[in-house]
Amino acid sequence: MAAMFWIQFILVLGAVLIGIRKGGVALGLIGGLGVSVLVLGFRSAPSEPPIAVMLIILAVVTASATLQVAGGLDYLVQLTEKLLRAHPKYVTILAPLCTFFLTVCCGTGHAVYALLPVISDVAIKTKIRPERPMAISSVASQMGITASPVAAAVTFFLGFAAKAGHPVTLIDIISVTMPAGIIGVLAAAAWSFNRGLELDKDQEFQARLQDPEFRKGLDADVTTLDKKISTVAKVSVALFFAGVGTIILMASCPWLLPLAADKKPIPMTTVVQFIMLAYGAFILFAAKVKAKDIAHSSVFIAGMIAVVSIFGIAWMSDTFITANKKYLIDNIGIMVKLAPWTFAIATFCISAFVKSQAATLAITLPLGLALGLPIPLLLGLMPASYAYFFFAFYPSDLAAINMDRTGTTRIGKYLLNHSFMIPGLIGVGVSTVVAYTISQFIF
Repeated sequence: MAAMFWIQFILVLGAVLIGIRKGGVALGLIGGLGVSVLVLGFRSAPSEPPIAVMLIILAVVTASATLQVAGGLDYLVQLTEKLLRAHPKYVTILAPLCTFFLTVCCGTGHAVYALLPVISDVAIKTKIRPERPMAISSVASQMGITASPVAAAVTFFLGFAAKAGHPVTLIDIISVTMPAGIIGVLAAAAWSFNRGLELDKDQEFQARLQDPEFRKGLDADVTTLDKKISTVAKVSVALFFAGVGTIILMASCPWLLPLAADKKPIPMTTVVQFIMLAYGAFILFAAKVKAKDIAHSSVFIAGMIAVVSIFGIAWMSDTFITANKKYLIDNIGIMVKLAPWTFAIATFCISAFVKSQAATLAITLPLGLALGLPIPLLLGLMPASYAYFFFAFYPSDLAAINMDRTGTTRIGKYLLNHSFMIPGLIGVGVSTVVAYTISQFIF
């Protein structure tokens, strides 16, 4: 039994690593190959694919992409810039809070790309070392995912808990992850407030100032305030938030919903799907969005990649864990129950390689459930699913490096001594501890 377990474990781990190396939808495709090998080669019974979770993500991503095409994301970015330029001295605190809530509102961290050049420009104009707000802002934009009611990671947890027979509401999830995320961001921002040398004392920066082209680049104005925002863009934002508000209302007042055929309230996993599609349609009509533009938007493309990745990787992981459930419980279950923080470390390590919190949860949640960890505990450890800042190869981190015109935000000589490491460790560490504490208190 032990030998068979380790052979299958190496197979699953190898499939994940190859999928990560290939990138994009390869994680899903190779996950499907892993299912085939487990079923046909090792005679394991295939588990059910995560259909409900995939449909939730599909509905939310489609609505978010419609909002992007309608100009709603541009409007949110412009509002954020107005706030930052009104209080430039506090950019190191305000910028990460803005990127955090921008992700909470949109359900994706991709909106941060438009804001990073603005954050850098505000810091330069205020003579603040840009590394301070830039690094934590990139980290905060990803921390906001577990606190967003429309993010793939949150909807995956919602669907997984319902499927596992231990349902939690959307309110339950957000009441844990939202305050934990905010406290984690503030802790990391507080550390960042005085990090590094001031620009006038940074010899490397001063040496670069001798280059006229470098100096000219610093003087350039970067802003979104000159971009005209249409009325329909503003309406699309109002409609999108109305959709999120409707979901929260339905989650808080289930008696508003009709009963299903089994005389039980309609599952929230189903409610999220039809509500987000409906409000996506409202945005479509109000903004006269072209359907083909939705399919070509960056939010839609990233979302579809997430759906395919979760399809394959979650199916493979669940099949492997179900087939080896007894071995896992007998050999690892006691240790994890005695020291649940070890599961958070395992989640963190997986996320460092799997550049998606939803995909990370797709791997770890079935394992946690098989080990006998209760859903409230797994919810408390949810912030640990973000660790892809560790190697600083994620697009938002690379964008922050490229958009810092001073060059202070960077990857160091030894690869891991980069600008995002300490803010990331502080932010994720603090938010995980806070979320764990809140979950234990609430449940």
